[in-house]
Amino acid sequence: MIKIAVASENEMVTEHFGHCVNFNIFEAENNQIIKSESIPNPGHKPGFLPNFLNDMGVNVIISGGMGSGAIEIFSDKNIEVIVGASGSAKTVVETYLQGTLKSTGSVCHEHQHHDECGE
Repeated sequence: MIKIAVASENEMVTEHFGHCVNFNIFEAENNQIIKSESIPNPGHKPGFLPNFLNDMGVNVIISGGMGSGAIEIFSDKNIEVIVGASGSAKTVVETYLQGTLKSTGSVCHEHQHHDECGE
């Protein structure tokens, strides 16, 4: 079984990982979604969310954008990071399970978003 978290605004992938409204958590087996739930973002503190998702047993995190600090923590925990995603969270996960979702590696560096992306 694999557990995939999507940083979301309701059902849609969000641009800013740390400031998402909720995480859509999908559990999949044999490349099929078997369970999904939405959990509210418990709050944005540096380094908190990667640990929170790791404690939930998440294997993959999908987001529109993410700061390099969060990416490093996920990598340290062997959680796969996919950024540059957009659209419906469920569709993105289905694309991932088919093996056709590619990370664009869009790490947030723009200065005006410095705080938003969890640097």
